[in-house]
Amino acid sequence: MTTSAHDAATEQDPRRWAALVACLLAGFLVLLDGSMINVALPSIERSLELTPTEVTWTLSGYILAFGLTLVTAGRLGDDYGRRRMFLIAIVLFLISALFCGAAQNGTWLLISRVARGFTAGLLNPQIVGLIQQMFTGQERGKAFGLYAATVGISTAVGPLIGGGIISLAGPEIGWRLVFYVSFPVGLAALLLAIRLLPRDGAAGARGRLDLVGAGLLGLAVVAVLLPVIQAGDAETTPSWWLLAVGFAIIGLFLGWERRLDQQDRHPLVKLKLLSMRSYSTAALTGFCFFAAQPSIFVLCQIYFQRGLHFSPLQASLATMPYAIGSAATAIVGGRIVHRYGRWVVTAGCLVTTVGMGLTAVGASTGTSDTTILLMCSLLLGGLGAGLVIAPNQTLVMSEIPKQEGGTAAGVYQTSLRVGSSIGVPLAMTLYFIGLADTSGNVPTAVSMGMTVTTSIFMVALLVTLTSAVFLGTHSTSGKPAGHRSAVPAGSASTDRVRALAHDEVERPPARPAS
Repeated sequence: MTTSAHDAATEQDPRRWAALVACLLAGFLVLLDGSMINVALPSIERSLELTPTEVTWTLSGYILAFGLTLVTAGRLGDDYGRRRMFLIAIVLFLISALFCGAAQNGTWLLISRVARGFTAGLLNPQIVGLIQQMFTGQERGKAFGLYAATVGISTAVGPLIGGGIISLAGPEIGWRLVFYVSFPVGLAALLLAIRLLPRDGAAGARGRLDLVGAGLLGLAVVAVLLPVIQAGDAETTPSWWLLAVGFAIIGLFLGWERRLDQQDRHPLVKLKLLSMRSYSTAALTGFCFFAAQPSIFVLCQIYFQRGLHFSPLQASLATMPYAIGSAATAIVGGRIVHRYGRWVVTAGCLVTTVGMGLTAVGASTGTSDTTILLMCSLLLGGLGAGLVIAPNQTLVMSEIPKQEGGTAAGVYQTSLRVGSSIGVPLAMTLYFIGLADTSGNVPTAVSMGMTVTTSIFMVALLVTLTSAVFLGTHSTSGKPAGHRSAVPAGSASTDRVRALAHDEVERPPARPAS
């Protein structure tokens, strides 16, 4: 079966919406795990008697492994079958949960969390790649909207489920059950995927995996993220010089990938992707937005638990409006992005910036009387976030040929992961400075951290506003990538899309995946 025939068959598959459920469950699974660990970490710290360094790396090891895997996982899905990689990743993710829940010491838990990060990184690009493969036009925007809503729901219910389990089972056993709760969801996703996901066809040429490119990119990600992660560990001096090394390795990586492309070999990342305006501007917006968003949940948990002495469950309920608002507007954003394009993302960034600014002001009071006000400002921020996440995901993939969907998703998600890894330490650094300057005044320190978060949201707003004004609305359409409705005819971006598609057509078809 040729690539075009396979794509056409997938587009007409009447089971695509049912298959989407398997993808959404998998996305829910990964985000549920990430949101529950924040609530469970204090119990884990006490139960296993973790050192501050072990606490830091329980979170950071997962983040680092996740970021290392994304791009290579996307290429594996593109070349060897997204369905196959999806099933493998789900199984490995569930196995890693067994080891995390059974951990007897910090080293055991750290190794298990790193393995869990690798499996989550293997799974995520397959989810986005499958949505890109199964849907087109307005349907794709709706599908990404549902995916973003799933992200919001998992972020909302994760802390509630985690806090509820720990409250019922106790801190010694509860944190272990937090890892095991992923099994029902994971098994449901696995069974649905086996039954409903489209069979792997000729997704492109199966060239030899670009191990040199994968190694260079992995080293670059480690070099960039490691000093940022170290900055959050009070016992470690950050190796900031690694940033220069990381950027130098990125240069080597780009040169290597360009060389392979010019030789008609099989690069890990086709650099034509990075030169497409729709992709690069949306990726930059996502990088900035996700540099700000994760610190909201960290700072709010600190504020409500340490500042107002809420229980973990109460604190999770207080921060829930952000996730609810995000889930609600994500569906709307996915439906209207095909009409209004970048202006949807711009409006979302503006609303989120205002909401977080109000949250920073409200947090400075430090009284329980302002809890309702803070919940309202978090709701406002969440409503804006829903108009950013799904529409931006749709825009970033709008001109990507389906053969490159997994790789493009991996590169995009790596930029989000790097952004979040930079933003959280920046916000926490200002929080600790505020804590020291105010002799332990938690509300004031949290407000200072929120100021950094709001400032980064303003940068995201500036990026998307500039792109909307100077690059055009760039609304999506139901036509294939490269059509005039996507970008102006004869533009450089159109030429790059056609070149990408031509690269795939010219290569001999691969053997069908079993």
